[in-house]
Formats: sequence, structure tokens, C-alpha cells
Amino acid sequence: MAVYSAAGLRTHHAAGLAAAPLDQKVTLAGWVNRRRDHGGVVFIDLRDASGLVQIVADPNRFPELDGVRAEYCLRITGTLRRRPPGTENDELATGAVEVAAETLEILSEAEVLPFVLTDRAEVEERIRLQYRYLDLRRPRMAANLVARSRVVRALRQVLDQAGFLEVETPTLIVSTPEGARDLLVPSRLRPGTFYALPQSPQLFKQLLMIAGVERYYQIARCYRDEDFRSDRQIEFTQLDLEGAFWGQTDVLATLERLVVAAVKDLRGVDLRTPFPRLTYADAVARFGTDKPDLRFGMEIADVSAIFEATGFKGFAAVLEGGGVVRGINAGGQERTRSKLDALTERATSLGAKGLVSLVVEPGGQLKGAVAKFLTVTETADLAARLDGRPGDLLLLVADRVKVVASVLGQMRLDLGRPAGHDELVPLFVVDFPVFEVAEDGTLAPAHHPFTAPVDVEKMRANPAGAVSQAYDLVLNGVELGSGSVRIHNPKVQAQVFEVLGIDEQASQRRFGWFLEALRYGTPPHAGFAIGLDRFVSIIQNEPNIREVMPFPKTQTGADPLTGSPAPVEQIQLDELGIRLAIDPTDNLDP
Repeated sequence: MAVYSAAGLRTHHAAGLAAAPLDQKVTLAGWVNRRRDHGGVVFIDLRDASGLVQIVADPNRFPELDGVRAEYCLRITGTLRRRPPGTENDELATGAVEVAAETLEILSEAEVLPFVLTDRAEVEERIRLQYRYLDLRRPRMAANLVARSRVVRALRQVLDQAGFLEVETPTLIVSTPEGARDLLVPSRLRPGTFYALPQSPQLFKQLLMIAGVERYYQIARCYRDEDFRSDRQIEFTQLDLEGAFWGQTDVLATLERLVVAAVKDLRGVDLRTPFPRLTYADAVARFGTDKPDLRFGMEIADVSAIFEATGFKGFAAVLEGGGVVRGINAGGQERTRSKLDALTERATSLGAKGLVSLVVEPGGQLKGAVAKFLTVTETADLAARLDGRPGDLLLLVADRVKVVASVLGQMRLDLGRPAGHDELVPLFVVDFPVFEVAEDGTLAPAHHPFTAPVDVEKMRANPAGAVSQAYDLVLNGVELGSGSVRIHNPKVQAQVFEVLGIDEQASQRRFGWFLEALRYGTPPHAGFAIGLDRFVSIIQNEPNIREVMPFPKTQTGADPLTGSPAPVEQIQLDELGIRLAIDPTDNLDP
């Protein structure tokens, strides 16, 4: 057995050899990235967390090299020297040097790999997640982990310098559903009762404001039992922050500093500040969504006024029923019959009753199935309103406001979002509604029930039209997080609960411990939470947050590495007083 000195297994990391003095003895430890046998000499690309360096070894001196293959773990001592002229590798940071091996030790052998650890290899995601510890050795995944760490470091530096205090909040709490299902944890000591894993530290960070912390942050682990998507996981990480005696302006200024610092550290890009700001109403009207992608134009325009007296029955009936007619200029899109049919099919799949397609001809006239039903004035005004140029494709939808916004907003992304375009364009969306109104008229908090309304009296008089002091941070069409000025007056909080239909008994049962705290000199406060996984995925140009998470779940919520979720022993269920109504093996992956 080898005995190692107190200095450790190595004297250098691979990347450090690029600038190290030549002709010195170095000891390296790492994995075999690649092995090349050129007869009387063996070349090994040795990889560690810092990078790669080429090792040159005499196979006669080291016969054990015959069995060495990819991902063997080696320790090598040798002399650092310049590569012979003409053999340099400009694509490698250490491409001008190599190490001539003098001693070689196999620290650990490696079985035949389940997949090749290169970024070029196409591997099924489930296999990658089953062997995630190998997947994370691939250059792309290793770079994503480094990026995630650097982002967290940059965020912490900004907040530490601004006087924020990092405080951990509990992860076993009482269930207070915030729009998604809680993940529940049964209590053994109190059979029949449950903890919940936090969807966010929301109420506890507000308690810290009451406690006098004033500036709080946390890299918080959160849990939501919701369906999986490319930007959702059952467990995720967020940067959570809160400030006492703060308003919206203070929060947004801090967020700008955080985003600018992280992007500068990772990409070396200076984002322009202040970030653009749009009201919720303006964002939905112009882009069809409250998380608009501002990297391109193609804005939605309301053309209802043009057709107030139209003879085209399709538009007239919608306008008479209180609907709207809106459109986008899709530019020089392909205009074949199959393409136009596909666009119509897409619009109807999104909820529209139909789609009007019109092409601007060289003379300024419009061509399309509906053009013959429109007057000369209507077509001229329409082309002018949508800034139509010859060859442009104009797309119109007539329906209820929400339907039109949703359909055109998605079609705008389908047709305009730049592919492979990695420019970063952040913005703030502000003045969200206090409540979301369902089809049956019932109300639900647009963010959460602790968000302060702009005007309490207006909220009581017209809940559906009430505006809140809430704001979102959006980057490239993705919501990075939400925040708001919080309710610090218990009387206002009671009025919000009343409008929501939560009576005093129910509010006390669900939030009584928090409502009591509001009565002890609560300062005005506000805060925010940034989804760290989403943030890093966008900066890294990754379309899926699973690519920037060390050990994510699949889209079905399974972990191929550990086999979770999995049945537990009956004795464990007995200790908890739990009896299963179903056979858990029925829900296991094959």
C-alpha cells in the first residue's frame, strides 16, 4: 500500500501547469480522459477538476499501462517540459506542455463505461441520471456545476457587502399551501400529524423582519409537489431575500446588482441598467404574457378600432360580444398553403376559433381568404397599424381578451424567438393583479395572500381589478422569480383574507401563529426569490434546468440513481401509524 505525505496526493492541478516553470518535478492525480498508444510511447490525457494535461509514458517502463483504459484513476510524477515543435494543441489550455512520466500508480480501476463521457455522445437521459456521477464528469456537465457555484458566490458577495445576514429557516413546517401541493412528512412522535416541506421560506423570512434582522438572505431548498416540466422540479433551490423598511424600488435595485454581478462573473458581460420595466397589463397587451421575451419585436397590436363598423361577420360578432381583434406582423415567413394551414392548426390548438392570415403585396394591398370581406380603408389601416411591408405575413385572432393574448403570445414565440441567440435581456414586470379570477368568479391570490395591494379601498370595491405591489424578474422570456411588498398591517391582512373568502376561523387555523406576530410592531418590508436553477440554466444556454442540477429527478419524479421514490418497510409504516390504501409496487417504474 502506498503511503502519502501530508502534502497530499499531488503537487499541482492540471490547469496550473500551463504557466508553471518548466523542467520541474510535478505530481498529478486524476482520471484517464484518453489513452493513445503510438508503439514505443503512450500518451495519456490526464483530467482533474481543473482541466487536462498530456502525459508521455514509456510502455516498457510501465507495463501496467497495458490494462489502463478510460476513467482509470492515476497518480503520476514526472518532469514538466515543452512539447516538441509542431505537436502543440492550441485547443487545450495546457497544449504547449506535457509531463514525462517517471512514476505511475493506479489509484483505482474503472469498469467498462455505460456510455462515452464526451459531449458529442448522445445518451438517453434516464441512463445519464442512473449514472449521474459519471455524467457529471463530462465537460459540459462539469462546466455547469462550476457555473452554478460561481453564480452562488457572486450573489453572496453582493449581499454580504450590502449588509445582509444569511439565516437558515426550518424545512419541517406546518402545511400552508401556496398554490401547489405540499410535500408532507409524517411525525412518528405525534402519530396522525404531519410536517410539510416548505414551498418557500415566505412566512419565516417575514418573521425575521419582525425580529429586527432587517436584511436577510438564504440559498433555500424548497419543495413543491407539482407536475414536472423542463423548468420545474419537485425540489429546487432559490435565492431568498427580504428587507425591512424597504419598498419596491429598494428590492428592484438590489436585484439589478445581483443579476449584473452574476452575469459579469460568468459571462464577462456588463448588462445595461436600469432594467426595462413593464406593467403587467402592458406586458400582456403587447406580448401576450406576463413574462415577455424582449430579444425580438413582433409585438401584438390591438386593431379592434379598425373594425368597429366592419362588414366581416367573423370580426363583428366577436366585437359585439365584448371581444377584441389583435394581430402580429410575423415578417417574411414562409407562405405556402401547408405552412398557413399549420399556423391555423397551431392557433386552434392554443384555443383560438380560427386564424386570419394576410400577406402584404407590393402595392400595399392585402392578400388572403378574408381580404375580400374587408374595405379598402380597413386593409390600409390594418397594414399601417401592423407596420406591414411587402412580403410580410399578418396574423389576426378575434376572441376574448385572454384567449387572444394567450394565442398570439405563444405564436409570437413560435415564430420570432431567436434560435441559438444567447443575448441576455432582463426586465421587471410590475403592478400585478392582487387576485386571479377563475371562470366561476372565485378569487385566488395572484402571488400569495401576504402581498400588499396598492389601494385597500379599491381592492374591496373591485377585487378583480385590484393592483398589487408585486413584481417579477424576467430573463429571455423566463420568469426567474417573484416578489412583493408584504402586508405588515394585520387589519389589511384580515381584509385580504375576507375578500378571498377565508373567514377568521380558517385564517387562524392556517396562519394564526403568523398573524399574531404581525401585532407586535411589524416594520414595512418587501422581498424576492430568484429561482437559482432557472437562472443558471439561462446563463449557461441550457434548455432544461436538469442540466444544471447535480442530482435531479426525471419528468415522472423518479430518481434512476437511487430508485426513489420507493416503498418502505412495513415496520416503518407501523411506527408512523400509516396504513396504505394502495399497493406501492403498482407505481414503480419497470
